[in-house]
Amino acid sequence: MVTELLDLARTITLEAGELAARRRREGVEVAATKSTIVDVVTEADREVERLILGRIQDARPADGVLGEEGASAQGSSGLTWVVDPIDGTVNYLYGIPHYAVSIALVEGEPDPLTWTSKVGVVLNPATGEIFTAEAGEGAFCGDRRIHVGESTPLNLALIATGFAYAASTRAFQGDVVARLLPRVRDIRRQGTASLDLCFVADGRYDAYFERTLSPWDHAAGALIAREAGARVTGMRGAAPSRDLVLVAEPSVAERLERLLDELGAFDAF
Repeated sequence: MVTELLDLARTITLEAGELAARRRREGVEVAATKSTIVDVVTEADREVERLILGRIQDARPADGVLGEEGASAQGSSGLTWVVDPIDGTVNYLYGIPHYAVSIALVEGEPDPLTWTSKVGVVLNPATGEIFTAEAGEGAFCGDRRIHVGESTPLNLALIATGFAYAASTRAFQGDVVARLLPRVRDIRRQGTASLDLCFVADGRYDAYFERTLSPWDHAAGALIAREAGARVTGMRGAAPSRDLVLVAEPSVAERLERLLDELGAFDAF
């Protein structure tokens, strides 16, 4: 049953990715802003989400949907599809080929603190790379099984992160990164959380952490990373949530969490 749901998620994600890529080629403009003037949404975000929601409702009318652009519906099956139609919208707006369609299926209340992830799919339409996972069955990039990188000292670790939209929060996060940078190999900030999580899963980054993520930012990528052998955690051992998402090979995650705490990364904004 779960495998069938993963196949459905993959099929919908690929169709949504084709639409997103086509709209990108045609030209993209800002349709609205959300939390701040730099937190943008394009008409393509909305159109792709409508497509995804329609396909899910046609195939699984009893399931719920939680979508970034507001196209959400409560279901009766106990299953919810968590959808980010275009993750990395600013990259998408600027034509940077690092954005994603992210779809996850979770069981239980649509809350990352309590849900149980079932399947996850993350597609970069610009490159065609598709990452998938089914709970208990491992993680894949296309047909290739992927694994988190080996344990490495933090001073040799490549760390990915991201920043919030609010200026004051960004200033706080920038200060943390400035103090973290001399302690690690280097920092990457590419602007698409779902792909960052998949890159940890595939050993392309040693670790990733970010605060203020929404559920749809990490729902699929977190499962993919976990199935690839990563430790996926939140603030001080809690489940991943808006407070913190930290993902790495387990021993790297433990050391990075201690260092971030030491640097004040977990303090209130």
